[in-house]
Amino acid sequence: MTDPLPDPIPAATLILMRARASGPPELLMIERSPDMAFAAGALAFPGGRIDPEDHAAAAGLPGADAAARIAALRETVEETGLGGDLSPEALTPFARWCPNFAETRRFDTLFFIAEARPDWPQPVAREAEAARAFWASAADTLAENAAGRAHAIFPTRRNLERLARFASIEEARADAARHGVRKITPWVEERGGEKFLCIPEGAGYPVTAEPLATARRS
Repeated sequence: MTDPLPDPIPAATLILMRARASGPPELLMIERSPDMAFAAGALAFPGGRIDPEDHAAAAGLPGADAAARIAALRETVEETGLGGDLSPEALTPFARWCPNFAETRRFDTLFFIAEARPDWPQPVAREAEAARAFWASAADTLAENAAGRAHAIFPTRRNLERLARFASIEEARADAARHGVRKITPWVEERGGEKFLCIPEGAGYPVTAEPLATARRS
């Protein structure tokens, strides 16, 4: 008999986008600390679980996702030192992922996008939270992953592929409005004798299936 999956932990992530003089925007990324219990050493967007203090701080703010917005900002500040000048209202809902893998920890994560201000200092990784923090385009981050010089978990890669299509944060916001935020829960199906990890079509993601062997290894 299969053990029941643990209840998902509510979490929030912030995708900060910074415009450049030319080329697509850069994204604020972190490399998770190698000793973390979840996604150790992986490239990710800043984020983490929604704490009771986030709910308290969100009291009086509009929207059912107010505590998630507070958490996304708090975690970004804790991990990189950036984002503290943003208000919760400056965040745009972008995605929601709730994988059902048999992991020790499962997260039901709301993803937000926001625009970084040009006068912000460089990010500084907080030792307990991240090994490094840096700016990079979605395409460059995907290239690092493909070359084996870095790794990112399945939801991060799918969101990077989606973000790589945008030339500006305005395009990203328009795409979010066009598709809405729907909960993405990947599933496994067999295609031509090979197992694939899949997500729904029509949710804004250009890649909706990956062989299970590589999807779970990266």
